Amino acid sequence: MTDSPTPSPSPLSKNARRVLGVLIEKAKTTPDNYPLSLAGLVSGCNQKSNRSPQMNVDEDDVTNALDELRSVGAAREIQGSGRVTKYRHAAYEWMGIDAAEAAVMTELLLRGPQTAGELRTRASRMHPFDDLAAMQSVLDLLIGKDLAEALSPAGRGQTFAHKLYPPDERQYLEARLAKEAESASKGSSAPSSESTGGGTTASAGVTAVDRLIERLDALNDRIEDLENRLEKLES
Repeated sequence: MTDSPTPSPSPLSKNARRVLGVLIEKAKTTPDNYPLSLAGLVSGCNQKSNRSPQMNVDEDDVTNALDELRSVGAAREIQGSGRVTKYRHAAYEWMGIDAAEAAVMTELLLRGPQTAGELRTRASRMHPFDDLAAMQSVLDLLIGKDLAEALSPAGRGQTFAHKLYPPDERQYLEARLAKEAESASKGSSAPSSESTGGGTTASAGVTAVDRLIERLDALNDRIEDLENRLEKLES
């Protein structure tokens, strides 16, 4: 008997990550309404609570995201009652995770980078976490499976993220973190302009990061627009 292959999830687009997160969330929080129809997924993706950033996707966006998820084995289409097509996730098999790990990954997919304390508070609606040590244990398991990573040094306020970002979004995330770290450092030390000869070095560093973020924002918007156009042409 041969061992099962180790799951190796691939990066997902922004819409596909949101759809996957919604599928796992609704399976846990509203099981009576799961699996989800296309309309239910659109509503779940665009809801105002438990989401960051807010999104405004339509049925075409969700259909393309579902096609992406199905192609990698992360979601499945089933026939619901009344001949309505519905969808369910295959996250446990695709990522090789259990219920506790799925709850944490769901929050990371729906809200982005968070601290262990934030994750414990938010993920507890899907799975109980007795204390921060329990949450840290799950995070360590996800890091060991190459599904999550720490974005900042250990200690108070350490932030964690999933590793399903495509390379361009990962670069954007790093630039954001660099800006936040620079702002925090500047706020804590805040040398006067007299002692730094006008403070031009610090301000130039922040400006450079701001310019990089602006360029990455514009690039991400262009890539997303082109991908949507291509997907609609192909369909």
